[in-house]
Amino acid sequence: MAGLQSAPSSPIQIFSKRNGSGIVTEPPKFDLESYIQNYKGRTRSNRLIHIGVFSAFLGVDALKLAVREAKAGKDIPRYIDAQTHLETIGPNEPEAVRDNAWIEQTERQNEAETQRLEAELKGYKSNLIKESIRMGNEDLGKHYEAIGDLPHAFEAFGRMRQDNTVEKHSVDVSKHLIEVAVEQKNWIAVTSNILKLKSVMNSGLEDLAPQPYIVASQALAQFDVGNYADAALTFLQCEAGMGQSCATIISPNDVAIYGGLCALATMDRNELQKKVLENSHFRSYLELEPQIRHAISFFINSRYTNCLRVLESYHADYLLDIYLQQHINDLYQMIRSKCIVQYFIPFSSCTLASLNEAFAAPGNAMDKELILMITRGELNARINTVDGLLEARKTNPRDEIQREALRVADEYEKEATTRIFHTQVTMAGLEVKPVKHRSGGFSSTPYTSFDADMSGSGLN
Repeated sequence: MAGLQSAPSSPIQIFSKRNGSGIVTEPPKFDLESYIQNYKGRTRSNRLIHIGVFSAFLGVDALKLAVREAKAGKDIPRYIDAQTHLETIGPNEPEAVRDNAWIEQTERQNEAETQRLEAELKGYKSNLIKESIRMGNEDLGKHYEAIGDLPHAFEAFGRMRQDNTVEKHSVDVSKHLIEVAVEQKNWIAVTSNILKLKSVMNSGLEDLAPQPYIVASQALAQFDVGNYADAALTFLQCEAGMGQSCATIISPNDVAIYGGLCALATMDRNELQKKVLENSHFRSYLELEPQIRHAISFFINSRYTNCLRVLESYHADYLLDIYLQQHINDLYQMIRSKCIVQYFIPFSSCTLASLNEAFAAPGNAMDKELILMITRGELNARINTVDGLLEARKTNPRDEIQREALRVADEYEKEATTRIFHTQVTMAGLEVKPVKHRSGGFSSTPYTSFDADMSGSGLN
């Protein structure tokens, strides 16, 4: 495959305006063929189409690969999706011409295969052979998944569970359901089946449910919903030796990138040193993506400008990732805010010029960003526009201790008052008690002991 293409062409610019989506015009640092070799199954074509849609430099090459892979299978909607995008940005490519003959032939074959598998499954159910029924549902689920009918694939795989006879069958069902649910982004189903896999591990059958597969799937579910802190801790638990065992969902490189960025955004210096850099398992993943290790090391060593510079140089690559694209700007903003706060901690005040030099782009100022950080409570400081300073708010430790003592005393007084009141109510016989019926149940209508005494005296 050829290297980088020329600058964005007019069809790509037209495509960008038409869809209102941002096209990445910077050249990526990865080689497309090497990158895509890390994946198998449907996630491979998903990532190719994503790169094809959003990359100005790799768009045509990625979509051509996606079209070829779709035609090598039997997923007609996937082929039409890739071919339509390629027709928009690369109309002169041979793969951009829609192959209607292949579509018609594949459609007939898919319908015939669906009818055959359903008929076989019906026969197995008539014979009441559990193993045959289980395998029939598995074959049907794989067929539906291959043709892109994910809802029916999920149903077919789910029906396998009632015919399981050994633990391995339960593991296979959960893996099938996880892979389909990941593509559907049904993270509730992913989490549910991860719990089932964990139960297999707890029963002493770890070889049936490899730990990296379970941890990576769970971490991806946490990451995609924006739970970065939990995702970081889960990614860091991933044991070494993942290899291609998770290639249908995630790659070892992704574990390093997702886990490293989440950790950098949510952990302090000590946690990054102990839980990330000194983590022997995760260090094997960081070796695949040294830029993440460098960024974390720079942050730990208070070299914040270098940390942000490293991350910014890979921003274009991360925008082309199918999961990172939606989260990368939020993660970068969290990391940037942490760097600014840590930079300012040793000073009682520092000049805005020094902050601009360290963190702002050439020709830009940080005033608005600092105002937002102060407003959100991330930075305990104020801006002195007259002298051009960022000044830390002075706090008096004695005042803090006195306020805390007054708060504790006030809480103690309220609790003591409540206890005294409850004691007096009890001593006066006014405590509300449920009335027990002869049947042994309790009445829903409350009576006080005073009411009971009055009714017994005949005064009512």
